[in-house]
Amino acid sequence: MSNEYDVVVLGGGTGGYVAAIRASQLGMKVAVVEKDRLGGTCLHRGCIPSKALLRSAEVYHTLKNGAYYGVEAGDIGINFVRMQERKQEIVNQLHKGVQHLMKQGKIDVYEGTGRIMGPSIFSPQAGAVNVEYKNGESEILVPKFVLIATGSRPRTLPGLTIDKETVITSDEALELTELPKSVLIVGGGVIGIEWASLFNDLGVEVEIVEYADRILPLEDEEISKEMTRLLKKRKIKVHTGAKVLPETLARGEGNATIKAEQNGKELVFTAEKILVSVGRQANIEDIGLNNVEAQVENGYIKVNEMFQTGESHIYAIGDVIGGLQLAHVASHEGIVAVEHMAGQKPHPIDYTMVPKCTYSRPEVANVGLTEAEAKAQGYSVKTGKFNFRAIGKALVYGEYDGFVKLVVDEKTNDVLGVHMIGPHVTDLIAEGALARVLDATPWEIAHTIHPHPTLSEIMGEAALAVDGKAIHS
Repeated sequence: MSNEYDVVVLGGGTGGYVAAIRASQLGMKVAVVEKDRLGGTCLHRGCIPSKALLRSAEVYHTLKNGAYYGVEAGDIGINFVRMQERKQEIVNQLHKGVQHLMKQGKIDVYEGTGRIMGPSIFSPQAGAVNVEYKNGESEILVPKFVLIATGSRPRTLPGLTIDKETVITSDEALELTELPKSVLIVGGGVIGIEWASLFNDLGVEVEIVEYADRILPLEDEEISKEMTRLLKKRKIKVHTGAKVLPETLARGEGNATIKAEQNGKELVFTAEKILVSVGRQANIEDIGLNNVEAQVENGYIKVNEMFQTGESHIYAIGDVIGGLQLAHVASHEGIVAVEHMAGQKPHPIDYTMVPKCTYSRPEVANVGLTEAEAKAQGYSVKTGKFNFRAIGKALVYGEYDGFVKLVVDEKTNDVLGVHMIGPHVTDLIAEGALARVLDATPWEIAHTIHPHPTLSEIMGEAALAVDGKAIHS
């Protein structure tokens, strides 16, 4: 038995289901093949559940410090089981929403493992998809186009085995039934910092070991420096320029010990849990890539600016193509891909326009070039920086560490980058993203009237600071 479609999407994660919806809007007959659950990693093992737990940690932190606000809350405790239940309630609600969207768009969902076939009796060109169900039965789908959106999974360090008990990844951390007393986080990137912040707010002893010379190594250097300062202020130990030695791992009674090398010296860490957070790797195995002309480089599928592989009718988006492995990026890539399939002329994605966020306490967000990147690309730059401490709403809110920094082209006065660390900056960064899209200048941002008192005022002040005209500095 075979079913014909305009497009079959392999993977029902954020990128896959958004692409499917857009394809349906364009009048295409669409199928999604998903072996796990619609919503993918972002909904079930990433963005949403981790932010739900981070919110619980934030509430606990606020309640513990209630006396500062004049609120006597009495004895404050952690019900970690309830935190996990709330997290799952949110996930379940959103999962139902995605299922509804599939029905609304008349998108067929096949719950099985999809593999791309080579030329066969079903299709003279490669691209038919064999869907294998858990009961061993299978079905053939014959599309005009295939969109690979199979996502990624946590990467591990060679030689460091994830036993899902003592040595874990973010997947296992999200399913903990009780809080550990201590955690060593291997990797000081976005995911590592979020977990460090969450665990610390819940009373867990946290250490971070990072191979690069600073945590959040892709952020502007001033942001990394400020985050390091604030984490240490919270008694989180941060070790940078340190290489973990997997062969030294020793599991004990309820904990593990591992060593790292730093500047020729040996560091020894002991913790109840070791959380490995060293990036993510693409899910490209066993999806039939060997049957088609799709190139793989450094573990990722190679595509052009319209996300076509070596087979022009087979596209790939999201984490499987590397680059910025973010849910909102995958969504936009999926939209571009299906619009291209439909014969439209979508604009290629300019990845310097993509906002990137870290949901720790304080939050971090950026869009565009860092100061170092801008200089390396030959720009003559000027910068403006303004501290949250001078923003009334930040003082009212009770979170006033951090700043906003603008990186500006000295010749054209265009904003090249916006970098933030502080309260709710993952919401504030949208203005910076719009500034990048519109090639805005600091003058235009400064003369956009920001309501008072709001955290958003910091954007206007940072823009004024570029030319030394900040009002409240």
